[in-house]
Amino acid sequence: MNWEKIAGQQNLKKLLQDSITENRVSHAQLFIGKEGYGTLPLVLAYAKEILMNENEHAASKVEHLNHLDLHFSFPVFTEGKTAVSKNRFEDFRNMILQSPYASYDDWSAHLESENKQLFISADEIDEQNQKFSLKSFEGGTKILIVWRADKMNVAASNKFLKFLEEPPAKTLIFLTADSTDDILPTILSRTQIIEVPRISDDDLEAYLKENTEATDDKIKEIVHQAQGNLNDALRYLRSENKHPEFEKLFVQWVRDAFMVKKKPEFLKNIILWAREIAGWNREKQKNFLDYASEIFRLALLQNYQSQNLVYKKIDANGFNWEGFSKFISGANIISILDEISTADLHLTRNGNPKIVWTDLGIKLSRYIHKNT
Repeated sequence: MNWEKIAGQQNLKKLLQDSITENRVSHAQLFIGKEGYGTLPLVLAYAKEILMNENEHAASKVEHLNHLDLHFSFPVFTEGKTAVSKNRFEDFRNMILQSPYASYDDWSAHLESENKQLFISADEIDEQNQKFSLKSFEGGTKILIVWRADKMNVAASNKFLKFLEEPPAKTLIFLTADSTDDILPTILSRTQIIEVPRISDDDLEAYLKENTEATDDKIKEIVHQAQGNLNDALRYLRSENKHPEFEKLFVQWVRDAFMVKKKPEFLKNIILWAREIAGWNREKQKNFLDYASEIFRLALLQNYQSQNLVYKKIDANGFNWEGFSKFISGANIISILDEISTADLHLTRNGNPKIVWTDLGIKLSRYIHKNT
């Protein structure tokens, strides 16, 4: 990964580059931020420059993730009796080479492991301990990148703590995580924490203009949606191209939800609607939740006379956008978005999709009539 290929993050890039130039690279650093903000791309560019300073021929090896002194740990599921990264390294390598901003959910989908728990095990830490007890292949620095360190189980965390306390000579440890919530405080106290902020809207827009063929209007729309997350931005672009049925199904949901109050027999329509969506793969279901959240937020802005911020409306199939928007207000928007967020969480944790979608569909019929 080259610095210039990373979207935005100019201040953080300079901070990392200066630490190399001034020879003050901390031996253990924890990069905190969503994958779509660029945590792994920053770490890869950082590792590349460090190893290039020792050997100018290291660049290509790091870019292809096959440098012998660059090691990776990441969440996997148990195969046989163990869960170790080396068994799935080629899968991980292929995903990151294709999409360095990929998320944990992308990794789970890539492995088709929706019903399996992904984690970093104690066996994995033992494996890395053995690797780092040996001399480096090229005689210089060895680097361990732990992607999603917050997925270590308790046994792994305790063993990793010892590794941090007594690291082998000429070893650098770079960890990435979504947040610090699930990381042992003792590990946090032994790492230099680097906060990776969201990508600015201007930088995200510039990146999409340079790297996609989307129109300027579409890019502005996506930037509003993505909230500084490049992975989400690219996913929204793919989703819009792949799933034109989202608008139709959203309209169907809203219309049936309106009718249930007067005609309970429309509840059957919501159940059938839920079953249709539950048949999709998890990524598509989560994409639809993102789409629904976006439409409800835009409807709120429309209702509160902020039309200049409404970058997209539904006007197909005779849908009355202005009329619908009048029902979305401060009285119900928090409840609606909370339910969508809860549904997303249940899907992430492998909840029964038929139950998740039926519950969400029915609850909308309650909230949409709530005016106070």
